[in-house]
Amino acid sequence: MSSDCLFCKIAAGDIPATVRYQDDLVVVFEDINPQAPTHLLLIPRKHIPTTLDLTPDDNALVGHVFQVAAKMATDLGFADEGFRIVNNCNQAGGQTVWHVHFHLLGQRQLTWPPG
Repeated sequence: MSSDCLFCKIAAGDIPATVRYQDDLVVVFEDINPQAPTHLLLIPRKHIPTTLDLTPDDNALVGHVFQVAAKMATDLGFADEGFRIVNNCNQAGGQTVWHVHFHLLGQRQLTWPPG
């Protein structure tokens, strides 16, 4: 855990969030600025600043994140209609919190290319 990281504080329960799922590896909570009817953030409990900081030791963790995303989409009833998982890396990629995270967006028609 990084003591100055917003998402580490959410994962630890020090900052409130609308948590939709959690286990030993991942916390899923609602985005405070949703871009779709369902917009969840999936964060590993382990502090990893960016996608570039992932190592081969994190392969199972990232796989678990995607399995949880699929479970959430299924449990919330929009898996069959489709959804998007987004990861932003660094400033030009749109990353604003320096803790690797994934956006799960669903329940609306998503367009391409994204903004």
